[in-house]
Amino acid sequence: MVSGRTRVRGIAARAGGWSARHRWAAVGIWVLFVVLAMGVGSAVGRADVNESDQLKGETHTAARIIEDAGIEEPAGESVLVQAKGSDLKATDAEFRSAVAAVVDAVEGTGEVTDVTSPYDTKTISEDGRSALVQFDMRGDSDTAGERVEPVLNAVEGVQKKHDGLRIEEIGGASMMKTFDDAFGDDFQKAEYSAVPVALGILLIAFGALVAALLPVALAVTAIMATMGLMGIVSHLQPMSDTANSVMLLVGLAVGVDYCLFYLRREREERAAGRDAETALRIAAATSGRAIVVSGVTVCVAMAGMLFTGLAEFEAMGLASLMVVAVAMVGSVTVLPALLSLLGERVEKGRLPFLHPDKRRAKRGGNGESRFWSAVLRVVLAKPAVALAVAAGALLAIAAPALGMKTQNLTLDQEFGDSLPIVGTYNRVNDAFPGGSEPAEVVVKADDINASDVKSALADFRDRAISSGASRGPVDIKVHDEQNVAFVYVPLVGGSDQDKAEKSLELLRDEVRPDTLGKVEGVEAPVTGQVAGSHDFNDQLVGSVVPVFAFVVVFAFLLMLLSFRSLTVAITSIVLNLLSVGAAYGILVAVFQHGWGASLVGAEGVGAIVTWLPLFLFVILFGLSMDYHVFVVSRIREARLRGRSTEEAIRHGVVTTAGVVTSAAVIMVAVFAIFGTLSMQSMKQMGVGLAAAVLIDATVIRGVLLPAVMALLGERNWYLPKWLHRLPDLTHDEPEPPAAPRPPMVDEGEPARV
Repeated sequence: MVSGRTRVRGIAARAGGWSARHRWAAVGIWVLFVVLAMGVGSAVGRADVNESDQLKGETHTAARIIEDAGIEEPAGESVLVQAKGSDLKATDAEFRSAVAAVVDAVEGTGEVTDVTSPYDTKTISEDGRSALVQFDMRGDSDTAGERVEPVLNAVEGVQKKHDGLRIEEIGGASMMKTFDDAFGDDFQKAEYSAVPVALGILLIAFGALVAALLPVALAVTAIMATMGLMGIVSHLQPMSDTANSVMLLVGLAVGVDYCLFYLRREREERAAGRDAETALRIAAATSGRAIVVSGVTVCVAMAGMLFTGLAEFEAMGLASLMVVAVAMVGSVTVLPALLSLLGERVEKGRLPFLHPDKRRAKRGGNGESRFWSAVLRVVLAKPAVALAVAAGALLAIAAPALGMKTQNLTLDQEFGDSLPIVGTYNRVNDAFPGGSEPAEVVVKADDINASDVKSALADFRDRAISSGASRGPVDIKVHDEQNVAFVYVPLVGGSDQDKAEKSLELLRDEVRPDTLGKVEGVEAPVTGQVAGSHDFNDQLVGSVVPVFAFVVVFAFLLMLLSFRSLTVAITSIVLNLLSVGAAYGILVAVFQHGWGASLVGAEGVGAIVTWLPLFLFVILFGLSMDYHVFVVSRIREARLRGRSTEEAIRHGVVTTAGVVTSAAVIMVAVFAIFGTLSMQSMKQMGVGLAAAVLIDATVIRGVLLPAVMALLGERNWYLPKWLHRLPDLTHDEPEPPAAPRPPMVDEGEPARV
């Protein structure tokens, strides 16, 4: 080794060293990779998840029967004609005139087919004040939302001529348009806001425009490359718009974080008097190593979603895994090349009022936070008390999670009163319980017109009503050529998910076996919105244990191999679980119990969206490793340099406080944007992620971690003799200066380089 140089080893150090020596090659390879990924991905196109692949169970069986039969189910629409007062009835001339006007208006658009009058189909409410005009949209049901606007305008025109009546449209196409408009606007708002917010915070953190732009540039190029890769991979594992949105969120978070960790360490080493080459080499070996360990751990956590068996989750997991891997590779390759190219110019665009040197002087000369130094003095003086108070507080916050109720949110829960169609949805459900989202029984037979099949269908229709599962009307649509029939059953309970699910169970467990189930060769899976929610819940609950076990076990093994300490691996898992538990508690308190719900516009939701708890567990478990690995790596590095464990804890926490705080503020700000969106599921995701990151970066890393490590002392580095044969992945730090050898731990081994 050349004298005077810091000796570094390991993947991250070697990658950083090569990139610094071959700067233009590293940058060129990265740009080529991004361009090729985007080009190939665009050329092959993205294959999205099919409806038949979304779920297993009866919902999947029904979708398969429809797909195999080649039946294109149209998007069904209904127009509610309802008297505003109690005097006007469906039998009155004015009411009949309005119904006829609706029929003529929607037929006149040329966009609809099979228009039916409520006087023919008996879709008139019990009180006689409401009626439904029903029809189907022409063309592909998947794109019906794009063609429904002329129909909506026609219905609105009829409404203007009948002041005494409420005339409103609802159905698959109109709800699709509403969801697309709201969902698209929401995510556009979040995507447009996230990057400027992150850039603004980075400007404050670095005080220089060029330094602030680097993390954003890395995150954006990693996201662009992953979009291309998603197109390529989607032909093996179908993707979705949701997966793309989650990928953007995760990519921005980890891309900025990883670059921030690396860049701050390189600047810190230069501020300590090292030349640019040495500073970059040390940053590659220390922060670079932490990025690799964290990145691999986050990838493992994201891979947990592949064990759910749910196509949407599998798409989200794979997309997130890819963007983390790309951001990790970019951080340890192209970033050191750019830093080497820029040199001192990384400080260009310095803002005088945010001069980092002045702030460092105010903070004590070493970039150590006065605030966290003060906190650490208290924590390390009485670690047992700090542990008891902080852990007790987090357990109290997590307590409401024990009563968590999950369900797929209905339209009124999702949007509240923010959209007019929600009021229509509620009025239809009040007048015709379950009518806006009926259960759909897909009946497949060898001969759908056989006498025994026809008799069973008639019996099913009668029993569905007599059993109390439905109040009718039960409609049957037969496709003779395909030997398939669709039976539409409005469920008692309507928008009340719990009651509707009881009606669904009646259909599946009693009505069907006693009617269609007695005919040999007949398949009759029950699907629909309520059935899909029920099946999704069941499958998600069944996947919790394998996902939890996979993520926890593999994260534990990675921490064990990376730090060669059984204690560090165990405390990492426990602290992360505590952080996730606290986030769950906040979600339940706000969105289920309504404590402080008005602050985020979440009144009256009463439940947590089904997919969120497992999603949050995987995402948070992965992201919280960013901070944990970074802080513990710095503590371990200080211990290896000869400091006592207590001094190493203090040094590791206070010197990383600035970068962890900056990273956390960015994540909290970006996630909080999602908490302002109109969809309650997005609010829940944003609030849950923001709360968890905030807790993780403050209470967990600033109080609990140092308190636990102070109490454990030298036992932090304990590794049983029987585990000494494990692979040693710790050889990435620079060789420390000569210092007294750390004391041995009983029946273990000392911390090693």
